[in-house]
Amino acid sequence: MDFFISDAMAQAAPAQQGSPMSTLIFFGLLFGLMYFLIIRPQNKRAKQLREMQSGISAGDEVATNGGIVGKVTKVDEQYVTVEVADGTSIVFQKHAIVTMLPKGTLKTL
Repeated sequence: MDFFISDAMAQAAPAQQGSPMSTLIFFGLLFGLMYFLIIRPQNKRAKQLREMQSGISAGDEVATNGGIVGKVTKVDEQYVTVEVADGTSIVFQKHAIVTMLPKGTLKTL
C-alpha cells in the first residue's frame, strides 16, 4: 500500500551534502559581494550628501527633494530659507536639500 513512495525511491541512498566549510566560504563571498556592490556605495553617497548639506551657505543655488529650486538666503542649524521668486521665500529642513546647482542656473530657468 505504498501510494506515495515507490520501492525504488525508498531504497535509494541518501544524498550526500557538501562540507560546511565550503558553505561558509560561499556565504562569506556572497556577503563581500553585497558589501562592495550595495552597502559601500550607499554609505559613500550618504556621506557626500551630509557633507553637502552641512556646507550650505547663503547665496547657494539649490534644489529640494520636492523639485523646488531657489537661492539660499538664510541658514540655521536645522533649517534653510530658500528664495524661490522675488520676495517669496520658503523655509525647508536641511535634509530636504538634495542638490547644489551651479552658479547662474536660476537665471537660465
